[in-house]
Amino acid sequence: MADNENLIQSLQTSWKKEKAGAETYRALASRETDEKQRSILLKLAEAEDLHAKKWEARLKDLGAAAPARIESSFEKMRRWLLVRSGTANAVQRLEEQEDRDTDRYEAEATLATSPDDKAAMNEIKKEEKVHAKVLQSMNSNEHPQARLDSIFKREKWHAGHSGGWIGQAVYGANDGLGAVFGIVTGMAGYSGGSHVVWVAGVAGTLASALSMGSGAYLSRKSEREVYEAELERERKEIEENPEEEKQELELFYQLKGFTATEASMMAQRLTENPDQFLKTLAHEELGLSSSSFPNPVKEAFSATAATAVGGIIPVIPFIFYSGTLAIVLSLVISTIAHFLVGVLKTIVTGRSWWRSGMEMTLVGLLTAAIAYAVGMFLSP
Repeated sequence: MADNENLIQSLQTSWKKEKAGAETYRALASRETDEKQRSILLKLAEAEDLHAKKWEARLKDLGAAAPARIESSFEKMRRWLLVRSGTANAVQRLEEQEDRDTDRYEAEATLATSPDDKAAMNEIKKEEKVHAKVLQSMNSNEHPQARLDSIFKREKWHAGHSGGWIGQAVYGANDGLGAVFGIVTGMAGYSGGSHVVWVAGVAGTLASALSMGSGAYLSRKSEREVYEAELERERKEIEENPEEEKQELELFYQLKGFTATEASMMAQRLTENPDQFLKTLAHEELGLSSSSFPNPVKEAFSATAATAVGGIIPVIPFIFYSGTLAIVLSLVISTIAHFLVGVLKTIVTGRSWWRSGMEMTLVGLLTAAIAYAVGMFLSP
């Protein structure tokens, strides 16, 4: 009797969580503009409803009923905020919930005394695991960096999202110009434009360039290492449970919109080629592909060179002149350079070239004014 009571409570909890998950998926789908993603979210909602119906039927067999579906104000507010936080954030939170549900079903399987109950919980555990992978793929459609960030649990490195080596170059020039312009104007305010300004500027340029280049190299190298680690993990899972991985891929394709027959045929065909099966799992479930990762050396070089070019611009006048003339010339060419770099950023951002250029210029001038004022304040 005690075992049955524990099982009933466990199933009632699972029923409530499955119903809550279905409602959240539908609420998110109602605001989703992308037809493909909306379809996936609705299919996930249907899958959660099916899980709830299965537990409801089992509770009836045990002489119990599903609990009343009464949401608290906190739960309603939480869903409302989650849905309006944006698809990317909501999907990431749902992915984390699916992972927790997988762990919960694994723990609940130990409460089941019936082989049928154990099998049912293990089956749904497997489906929840697939749901999490589907959500991972939704958040990694644009670039595998999104999935890697989820693995790393860290903020994205600002220069690594798009544009490849061109993006590295643009953001390198942006960082070099902004950082060294601040150093130069600050030292100009402190020294009145003496030769010490160009020494500080060159040192700042070198430091910024090496920092940006090493950051680009290590970031891309880390991406590759994480990809290889994830690939190895998938390889081990295939070796240990080949049939389970095949079923996962079938479920994955079904949630993507294929029929059960089509999904089975596709998964079966892939299992006949182990290497392709592994790459497909990595690509479809994790959004990772070896062809998606740029060359770390190439990106490091472009970032270093661009940062050096951007950083040296404010220093040039101080190499040939000193005093007020050097300060004015540096301000003029740096302002023009800020505008041009802002325009170049539109290659990566896709924004209005005029707005981007003006924004970059204003930020640069504000930085220079603050640095110059601080330099004057600290001057002897």
